[in-house]
Amino acid sequence: MSRLILKFGFPITVVILAIFAWVVYQRISRGWNEVVPLAIAAVAVWVLGAPAFIYLWPRLTVNGFRRAILKHGLGGGPIPINSLYATPLTSSPSAPAGSLLATGTNKLLYVAGWLDLKKGPLVLSVPDMAGRYYSVQFTDPSNSANFAYVGKRATGTQAGEYFLTGPDWNGTVPAGMARISSPHNSALVVGRVFVANESDLPTAYGLAQQIQLVPPNHA
Repeated sequence: MSRLILKFGFPITVVILAIFAWVVYQRISRGWNEVVPLAIAAVAVWVLGAPAFIYLWPRLTVNGFRRAILKHGLGGGPIPINSLYATPLTSSPSAPAGSLLATGTNKLLYVAGWLDLKKGPLVLSVPDMAGRYYSVQFTDPSNSANFAYVGKRATGTQAGEYFLTGPDWNGTVPAGMARISSPHNSALVVGRVFVANESDLPTAYGLAQQIQLVPPNHA
């Protein structure tokens, strides 16, 4: 949906404004007293609709990803909660237009999953990327804000383990792990691994598969 808005936002806006201008013209042709109710309605829609859109749209967007991940996955079937799936192929231009992978680049492999931390912490395990660009972002479904990153620009490319906790967790973080505290028990996880060229794809895919979520006792 977000891609459709970005792609067709301008023509859709033009059509909406043209329709509104036509309605205003019709009201004016009947007399100015017809315009006042329309103006009041427009202001009411703006005052009530804009805050509602700002509040609801991020939640609808991220929860759309949740439904897609848990029901359809990224090409390999549904992705179970608290697990990650790495795509074996780069996303574009071959990905279908409606795919979550239709992102406009053929230089990345994607990893995705949905966190549920109500039952306790999890560990994100990442391999040694040896200088390769990669990132793992964590998104809060309540406002669509990214609250944490693991990756080359944030934490480097060495192997590591990150202790993921919910907002109500109290305990001791295992030695050698950095804590990532989620604002809510649910979170969207999206990872990216750089692919230099076609011959690099098997290596990149092998690394992407090693980005995993595991229980603390299996880390």
